[in-house]
Amino acid sequence: MLIERIETNIENMEKEEIFRRHIEKVYLESDLLVKRIQRVTTDHGREIGIRLKDPRDLVAGDVLFMDEKNMIVIDVVADDLLVICPRSIKEMGTIAHQLGNRHLPAQFEEDVMMVQFDYLVEELLKELEIPYIREDRKVKQAFRHIGHSHGS
Repeated sequence: MLIERIETNIENMEKEEIFRRHIEKVYLESDLLVKRIQRVTTDHGREIGIRLKDPRDLVAGDVLFMDEKNMIVIDVVADDLLVICPRSIKEMGTIAHQLGNRHLPAQFEEDVMMVQFDYLVEELLKELEIPYIREDRKVKQAFRHIGHSHGS
């Protein structure tokens, strides 16, 4: 089976539409969400080729295939993350600046900043006394490096 476009995302579907279908899942590590061409295997052992025509990343909940009885949905494997919980705008600015200098991609959810585990960042958080926890957590999107230059 070759998938060239995403049908929808499960978050955009009515619950009854979801419940009446058998769901097969494709579990991906978050860094694979950026690959538009890849070969994957569902949790039922079915091999699928993905070759997206649209220039977009995959997102947790994307529906690769759907008919009246079945659907194949993207799910994400939990990442080893540092979940940073700054207590003030000053702490947020300090850690954001430090991580920006390291070109480390971050994601934000509610009042926390998340980065993939890095022992140097963990040491920095301890040194700056900024609260954080290390945990395995699923993210919906890939951690993306944003290209730029520092000028000349």
